[in-house]
Amino acid sequence: MPSHVLVPLDGSPQARHAIGFVAEEWPDARVTLLHVIDPVKAGYRAGVLPTGSEDWYQQAQADADDLLAEGRDQFVGERDGSDVAVETVTEVGRPAATIVEQARDLDADHVVVGSHGRRGVSRLLLGSVAEHVARRSPVPVTIVR
Repeated sequence: MPSHVLVPLDGSPQARHAIGFVAEEWPDARVTLLHVIDPVKAGYRAGVLPTGSEDWYQQAQADADDLLAEGRDQFVGERDGSDVAVETVTEVGRPAATIVEQARDLDADHVVVGSHGRRGVSRLLLGSVAEHVARRSPVPVTIVR
């Protein structure tokens, strides 16, 4: 049974399902909710205007704070408000690589990640964060849909 579970959040229903899965499967585990701000999503807008990247980052940070607060509230609610250890972390980088790095740095012993379940061409074009994490993680990974 894991004692510290890392749950990456991206705002998707699959990530919310991962929170519920952890709350049900490992009710006594310490949990870290992680959101990765992907600078690639800034696109060209951030590079065009001198203040564009700063404005984009501030908005992305505010969105991350909201997302993590919602995740924490869901997790605590699923555990019936019991006294649980839930930490939140926001990092900047490529999501898949950053999740693997944080699993190592935070000394997590399990990662639970939601998968969008893409197949075929869309998976090839968009890649699979869950697959990358599962292949490179230093700890066991559970993928939920």
